[in-house]
Amino acid sequence: MNVTPGRGPLYRQIREWIVARIVHGDWRPGDILPSEINLAAGFGVSQGTVRKAVDALVAENLVIRHQGKGTYVAVHTPHRELFHFFHVLGRDGAKPQPTTSQLISCRQRRAEKEDLGCLHLRPNARVVDIFRVRNLRDRPVILERVIVPSKLFQGLAESGDVPNELYQLFEKTYGVTIHKVVEEISAELATVETARYLDIKPGAPILAIERRAETLGGMPVEFRRSLCDSRDYIYSNEIV
Repeated sequence: MNVTPGRGPLYRQIREWIVARIVHGDWRPGDILPSEINLAAGFGVSQGTVRKAVDALVAENLVIRHQGKGTYVAVHTPHRELFHFFHVLGRDGAKPQPTTSQLISCRQRRAEKEDLGCLHLRPNARVVDIFRVRNLRDRPVILERVIVPSKLFQGLAESGDVPNELYQLFEKTYGVTIHKVVEEISAELATVETARYLDIKPGAPILAIERRAETLGGMPVEFRRSLCDSRDYIYSNEIV
């Protein structure tokens, strides 16, 4: 383990080294990191410098401190996915837990032009196409299509295992950890098909949320388009 004077703040170099170890799979989700004392000794820096690097990783939700136990690489759980990546709220400000999903289809197909661009795939690549309705407070609210590369999720289309929160499944079963998402939001009018699935009138206003999800290494691994009934729900994202 080396730090280079003049190559930027020492704590940032240590942060980058830890991130690289996670990206390369040396430390997997749920693994415990070496203690701050051991890291400081290995780098030949103060424990305070290491703590500053770990603090930065905690703030980025890459690692989690457990008092008295140590610092662990963050793991996706349904609770973490709901509160970190799900931004649809009731108009009362409450974040509803999706209760059920109705899977319409889960199939493998050839990637279309939009898929190739969003997921940086080569021509003739295959993708898994998940089409479903998500219920909030026991009624259909979100019509959702999720596209992922088949090469990373082999067997998903055949398994039929599509839980409400996908990111825990991606991580535990396929070794793909979602770290960052970029979303674009627009207003649309419901088509006849969308209206039928969401039990609303054709032409009703809906929110269209397009999401591109990446791994810690910056590889795009999911494109998601969600159409949300906006009568009783809003999109809220807190920036701190």
